[in-house]
Amino acid sequence: MRHIIFLFGLLLISWQVQAHGPTPQKAKESLTIQAPVAKVWAELKNFDDIANWHPDLKKSAGDGKNQSGGVRTLTFQNDETIAEELDYYSEPEHEYSYRLKTENSKAFPTSSHTVDVKVAAGETAGSSQVTVKSRFYRGDTGNTPPDNLNDEAAVKAMTQFFKNGLNGLKTKLEK
Repeated sequence: MRHIIFLFGLLLISWQVQAHGPTPQKAKESLTIQAPVAKVWAELKNFDDIANWHPDLKKSAGDGKNQSGGVRTLTFQNDETIAEELDYYSEPEHEYSYRLKTENSKAFPTSSHTVDVKVAAGETAGSSQVTVKSRFYRGDTGNTPPDNLNDEAAVKAMTQFFKNGLNGLKTKLEK
């Protein structure tokens, strides 16, 4: 009888592990830009204008509201789109946060994400530190997602999106 109870316990533990849903993932990137905070913020502050400096995007359009509830649509190079919505916006603090409003795993392999963007003074005079961080879930929240929509794919995509964007911003502002 002990063996049966032990085996049942192992099966239950195994089932719980296999039935475990997705866990939140995180990504964070920072980059120093040789430009003052005011210049960097002037480029970043318009939520709708990300395509002006982000090479992964064909275009971005929105309602022009740089405040909570403002919405933008991003069109990626493959012509797929997602919509994002501002949750927080602070001109004096040079920061904002937003979240995925309409998912599209063909555009981006997350089922949900929140992103924080902040510009701060850099370590040297006239430089700025831009930090972008996110918390998100993979594109397929089922127990056995395909490789292109699993945790690893989501982390890789978010990290690369941040790196490409920060490098695009740096290139534009350091000309």
